This record gives sequence, structure tokens and C-alpha cells, in this order.
Amino acid sequence: MLKSGIFAAIIAGTIMVSGTSAQAAKCGNGAGGFNAWLKDFKREAVASGIPSRTVNSALKGVKYHSYVIKLDRSQKSFHYSFKKFYSIRVNNALINKGKRKMKKYARTFRAIEKRFGVPAPIITAIWGLETSYGGNSGRMKVIRSLATLAYDCRRSAFFTNELKAALKIIARGDMLPSKMVGAWAGEMGQTQFLASSYIKWGVSFDGNRRVDLIRSVPDVLASTANFLKVHGWKRGGGWNPGTHNFNVIKQWNRATVYQKTIAVMANKLSGR
Repeated sequence: MLKSGIFAAIIAGTIMVSGTSAQAAKCGNGAGGFNAWLKDFKREAVASGIPSRTVNSALKGVKYHSYVIKLDRSQKSFHYSFKKFYSIRVNNALINKGKRKMKKYARTFRAIEKRFGVPAPIITAIWGLETSYGGNSGRMKVIRSLATLAYDCRRSAFFTNELKAALKIIARGDMLPSKMVGAWAGEMGQTQFLASSYIKWGVSFDGNRRVDLIRSVPDVLASTANFLKVHGWKRGGGWNPGTHNFNVIKQWNRATVYQKTIAVMANKLSGR
């Protein structure tokens, strides 16, 4: 969504989830003022209602990460044709693996479709495209990445909001800071939710009442379905271009080639 989908949306230059936040302190374009900014941010986060113990423990020892800024400055848009994009991102191995995943988690998918109305092929297509079914979710420290991007002037307000959302995930007991790893812009989990999306649409579907989009496959699949449901998915409807549900897919990712790839991949997963 969330890569969140979302991560790809950021790469495409259109961020799907918006939010604003007052800057904790003067932003910067280098490491020089980071520590002062972080000190100010901690005060602001506590004042906004996030427990001080969460703020202090999660941000303890966090340093400015110049590599994240390098990645942020080297983004590329989706300028490929659909044919080229699809050939790069999808192959028979990915489709066959997706079919095996659908079979393995068939009971979970049935329960998800009953509750949210979203069928397995669509969820599986997103799952496969985002992280190859959890195989490539990212290994960068989310708090460090978000703190760096929140301090950086380019999108400070947006990422300040995301950093606060990540702290809220920790505060409510869903995840430990040390376990929060993901892509370079803070996207987490097997379908790449940004922290604010995690808060809004994350669902615990494995019975433990904690939302874990990194390690719990039922939570990952249900949360992805929940996002689509909230954004208007119609139970039993098609998903090809021109349909209502294809317009819902557009809310997952703003890149046209990505939207079409989800639909075509879902068709192949469903045997169409």
C-alpha cells in the first residue's frame, strides 16, 4: 500500500496515502542538523499523544542514513510500455508460485473473500508483484528510514506523519522497533504498507489480535483485501480495465502499467 502497491506508487512519483504534520524542527539537506531535529521531534511526538517510553525506546540511537536519501533522489518513473513492464515483472515461475500459494492458503482465502468480498487471485497478484510473496520485503530499518526522510526537506511533512504512525504501531503492541524492517521509504510487510496505511487498514486475521504484516500471512492477505474493500471493491465483480473494480485497483497503485499488470496476473492465476 500500501509499496504500499504503495512502494511502487512512491517510485512512480505519486504517493497514494496523504497526510500532513507540522515539522518538528527545521528540516535539513544533510546530516548536520539531524540530532537537533530528532530531539525536537521526540517532544512533538509525545505532545501528540504517543507514550514517551515508546518514543524514547524506538528512537534511541537512531542516526541519519544518507543511503536512504541517495535512493530517494534516484527514483525512476514507470515509463515502460505495459508489454515491457509486464515482461520484466511477471513470468511463469511467479504465476506458478502464486497458484501454489493460493492452494496452500485456500482456507484463509475463502474466509477473507467471505468477509471482505475480494477473491484470491487479486490479492495473490498484488502479493506476488509487491514482494514475490514475501520473499523480498526489504531489510532496512523502518524507524531509521522514516526519521531520515522526515528530517529531509523534500517531503518532511509527509514522512513526519509516517514516522508518528510507525511509533503508534509500536505503542499499540503490534511490533517491536527491532522487528520493523522494510523497503527504503519505510514500506513494511509482504504487500508493502506505509505506516499510516498499516494503522488505517491493517487487520489481525490470525487470532492473536496483533497486526503483523511482516510475518503473518493471514494478516497480510486480509489487510490487502480490507484496503480494497474500503476503497469500494464490489463482491463478485470483474477486475479488467473498464470495470468498477479496476478503478479500485487504481487506488492501490497510480501507475497504469502496474494496474494492468495486477489485472492480467490475476486472470492468469484464476486460469482465465
